[in-house]
Amino acid sequence: MHPNPAYRHNDQALHEKLISEVAFGTVFLTTPDGPRASHVPVLAYGHDDLRFHLARTNALTPHLEGARALITINGPDGYVSPRWYDNRDTVPTWDYAALELEGTVERLSDEALETLLHDVITTFEGCLEGEPWLASESSETVWSGLFKGIAGFSLKVEERRPTFKLSQRKNADERARITAGVKPELARWMREVSE
Repeated sequence: MHPNPAYRHNDQALHEKLISEVAFGTVFLTTPDGPRASHVPVLAYGHDDLRFHLARTNALTPHLEGARALITINGPDGYVSPRWYDNRDTVPTWDYAALELEGTVERLSDEALETLLHDVITTFEGCLEGEPWLASESSETVWSGLFKGIAGFSLKVEERRPTFKLSQRKNADERARITAGVKPELARWMREVSE
């Protein structure tokens, strides 16, 4: 899709909401072996600090420290049918929310990685019903094995390229029909984001 400037929405709160709701992204980097991508849970620490971890054996791990990388956060998306428009003499499109975040990557210290792991567990266990699992339920052997097998990173965001293409340019009646026709999560974002 062409990232039309009309859909750029530079609202920092909107970006943070997407990152916290999705909490999963794709890290892209060109390595000596070619372009590589890794799919990771992502947590924001302030406005311009995204943290994630990878297996030490991941193809990106040895190349990330000090590199300029890209993380994408893909929110809800969906097909938009011309049947919902006043004038059906047009073509289909796709509505979506996405955020590209580019910056320099730093390796996390062991202490910062430990904090990240606990924050990931607390964040995602908190989204589930019932009694949460606690990191303390892992034995020292299991926890230290995990810790030895991963590396933590922080992407210091220097550029943001947000796209919130959510039928904002359609009239109220068309938007109502589109909102009624798409997936509920996309419809919720459509209602929240206005032109």
